[in-house]
Amino acid sequence: MKRLLSGLATCATVLGLTTLAGSPAEAATGCKVDYTITNQWQGGFQAGVKVTNLGAPVTGWTLKFTMPDAGQKVVQGWNATWSQSGSTVSAANLDWNRTLSTGGTADLGFMGSFTGSNPKPSAFTLNGVACTGDVGGEEPPPNPDPGGSTPVGTNGQLHVCGVNLCNQYNRPIQLRGMSTHGIQWFSKCYNNASLDALAKDWKSDLLRIAMYVQEQGYETDPAGFTSRVNSYVDMAEARGMYALIDFHTLTPGDPNYNLDRAKTFFASVAARNAAKKNVIYEIANEPNGVSWTAIKSYAEQVIPVIRAADPDAVIIVGTRGWSSLGVSDGSNESEIVNNPVNATNIMYAFHFYAASHKDNYRTTVSRAATQLPLFVTEFGTVSATGGGTMDRTSTTAWLDLLDQLKISYANWTYSDANESSAAFRPGTCNGTDYSSSGVLTESGALIKSRISTADNFPAG
Repeated sequence: MKRLLSGLATCATVLGLTTLAGSPAEAATGCKVDYTITNQWQGGFQAGVKVTNLGAPVTGWTLKFTMPDAGQKVVQGWNATWSQSGSTVSAANLDWNRTLSTGGTADLGFMGSFTGSNPKPSAFTLNGVACTGDVGGEEPPPNPDPGGSTPVGTNGQLHVCGVNLCNQYNRPIQLRGMSTHGIQWFSKCYNNASLDALAKDWKSDLLRIAMYVQEQGYETDPAGFTSRVNSYVDMAEARGMYALIDFHTLTPGDPNYNLDRAKTFFASVAARNAAKKNVIYEIANEPNGVSWTAIKSYAEQVIPVIRAADPDAVIIVGTRGWSSLGVSDGSNESEIVNNPVNATNIMYAFHFYAASHKDNYRTTVSRAATQLPLFVTEFGTVSATGGGTMDRTSTTAWLDLLDQLKISYANWTYSDANESSAAFRPGTCNGTDYSSSGVLTESGALIKSRISTADNFPAG
């Protein structure tokens, strides 16, 4: 649904091997760095760099370190602005992670190349102060969920079987979780504290990452937004949650307007995340004012791009009438049933807003679910505008139906936007509490109570 916010500045930043302009950074008083090579191949590698501020809070930071081998080069990095001069590498904060509180961390990473050996870097400094904490070794980090107790740990790689979303044991499952708001506007809501709360207190199974393409989004900074999406995928993975990458097309409503951008974006994120088990791709948020034939054509051009890099992940296709299966355009699911997308391991998106979309929409979903694999990638408890009074009766009826049909869903939104669909009261994302009753809106309290109940995922 359309979410236009006036007066909010974009957080888009440029990712690249350049220096970052800005005011002088504050001095750090102590830090620790954990450096891990997470993947390595002939002549290349991927490394994670986690910096922990052990001193007073810092606003504005630059991490520097020395590559001990002349053949080691940074090729591409994320979650910082990376540069290299000789053997010295610098990683400067982006706008959205420029503050490191005491004990706060920044999770960075980069792709590198090497010609000889690949020893770990040395001489880590934060704003010129030596990081004397331990530096990690070169082995991949341990499995964050060795006991299999998280959604990803239990279910593993997902796939479509019949009309259901199924886990690694070929058993139907339902994922329940939250969608971000536009990450160009609300990046402050998505940090270690908020995602810890989402995974541990809310017990969410997934995080939908809403990356707008227009409206100050991807088209303004493709590399920067791609990097930010990848960082949220990593943060979800570290907490055992699935990450639903949403190519949030809205205006214009014909997804073919963004076909080239979609191919570029999905080629990049699919190649980068192909080895992960927690990634699901949503290739067009809410097609509108366009025929199912045009949507199908778009899907059949984008899906092969993803499949070339990631043959296993589930892909979700948007539907006509703002992903209403055509109901909002006076149609229904029959046009999809009679002319399905020519691809496998796909699902079809359905969106609803409980105060606006009621019995006739629920009837369509009940009928369509017997023939099509459906995923409610976005829904709200309020009206289709994102505002108005929460409709508890309709929301409950919807969630009961989705539970009964084992249809997965993500609620709009895990944010403190000044609208009644938001889970948090305005200003919540300036703090660290994302779970207590004092920070939740009426909608947030209801959705948290629903998704925090036991999943009871079938295993074996």
